Formats: sequence, structure tokens, C-alpha cells
Amino acid sequence: MSTVLARRARLERALLLSPVLLLLALVVAVPALRVLLLGFTRTELADGVVTSWAGLATHARTLGDGRFLSALRNTALFTFLSVLLEVTLGTALALLLDRSFRGRGALRAVVLVPWALPTSVMALAWAWIFHDTFGMANDLLLRLGLIEAPVAWLAQPGTAMAALVVADAWKTTPFVALILLAGLQGIPREVIEAARVDGAGAFARFRRITLPLLVPSLVVATLFRSIQAWGAFDVVWVMTGGGPGGSTETLALYAYQSWFRYLDFGYGAAIAVQGMLVALLLAAVVVRLASRREEA
Repeated sequence: MSTVLARRARLERALLLSPVLLLLALVVAVPALRVLLLGFTRTELADGVVTSWAGLATHARTLGDGRFLSALRNTALFTFLSVLLEVTLGTALALLLDRSFRGRGALRAVVLVPWALPTSVMALAWAWIFHDTFGMANDLLLRLGLIEAPVAWLAQPGTAMAALVVADAWKTTPFVALILLAGLQGIPREVIEAARVDGAGAFARFRRITLPLLVPSLVVATLFRSIQAWGAFDVVWVMTGGGPGGSTETLALYAYQSWFRYLDFGYGAAIAVQGMLVALLLAAVVVRLASRREEA
């Protein structure tokens, strides 16, 4: 009986998702499949421009492209660090906003301000904060005696990536906190109160009750943020432009440069499609692991 109900639930979910899946197939899957299977190159002739099909050879170029592999590594590092920081801070912020205190509604509204700001505006502000001469970060650290001389945050590979992660976390942690707060609101208060009556401390209640019941929300937040961080472009473009020396160049930025700067349309499309396929693979792994946990 449980098997029949599970199959029926999966069928209902598939029917509800079918309009969205059809739309994604038309606007994403079909063009991506066309580029993946065919690809194209741009050839300049005396009498005009000719577009010729190059098959999978365009995608094979990435295997020997050191810049592509560097961008892939930078994207993976940025995604891992930013999502880890955002989920950690978002969990703490959600737990705080879930508590009852005076002014909670106003604080919830203020917390969403970073998420509401345009990313380009936020990135420009953080670029000035990390400016080596006029930036507030250096000024504050100098006043506290933590550094002896101004640091060129955006001119060094390690600190430039760290600056990007901090800026992205400041922008998107409220989004993660909002999702987790919704999950916390769905946890029955009776369960937590029963654990309190049984003598469980705050940490024990969080580890054994709150956290397991919050896992579905954590999966959703991690999935959304991983896909968004993997396609990061605007924050990188505004703050570092991919520098110094390509140490912060992401796949999205490399695809943009290949398409608009170098006019290598086929290769730019191939980079974008391969980056999307990796993101889909990561999403599929996360969803599969979450499904196994629910079935267990």
C-alpha cells in the first residue's frame, strides 16, 4: 500500500512540474542540446561572415584550455566557500529571527535589505570597501591594530577571492535565512517543548530535533544557492573583472569574454553549456542524496 501511495505521489509531483519542465525544455534544453551536439565557429571572409558547424570539436577545445580549467576551478572554489558561509550564517540568522522578542518584525524587514539591492550596486559598494587606499576595511583594521599597512585586497589572488566570497555572502545570506526561517516555522512547537520538558538542553534540542527537521529546507537553500553561485557573473565583473591574473575568473565571465570580447561565438556557447551541465550534475547529486534520506 505504501508503495502505491509513493508512486502516486511521484506521479502527482511530475504532473505539477510538467508545465515548468516543458518551458525549460523549450528555452534551455533545446538550445543547449543544439550547441552541445553541433557547435559552431565564426569565419571571416572578404564578402561577409560565414557560420560553419564544427560538431563536438568546439567542446573538445576546453580539455586543453588552461584558462577554462582555471575558470572551472575558480568557480568551484567560489561556489563552495560562498555557499558554506551563507548556509552557516543563514542558519544562525534564521534561529535568531525565529525567537520571540520586541522588534522582531522590523529586524526581519531590515535583514532582507541586502537581498533586495541590485547585485551590481552591492558589488560596487564592496569594491570601495576593499579599496586599498580609500576603503573602509583597511581603515578599520588599521585603527584596531590588526594590520600595519593597507592591504590591496582586490590585487592579490587569495584576498581577491575572499573579498568576492564576503560580498556574495552579505548579499545572499538573507535569502538562505528566509528559506530556513520558513522551515523553522513549520516545525511543531510541541515536539521542541516536549524535549525541553524531558531535560534536553538548547544544543541537544537543535542537534537532535531542529536540525533533522530542517534538512529539507537546508537542501533547498543549498541547491538554489549552489546553482546561483556557479553562474556568478555580475559580482565578479564589477569587483575584480576576473583578476588579478585570472585568479577570480569564473566560467560565466570566461564565456562572456569569449563571446563578446574575442567574438568566438561557438567557444563561448560551449563554455556556457558545459558550465550549465556541471551545475545540473551537482543539482542532481544533491536531489538524489536528499531523496535517499527521505526514503530511509
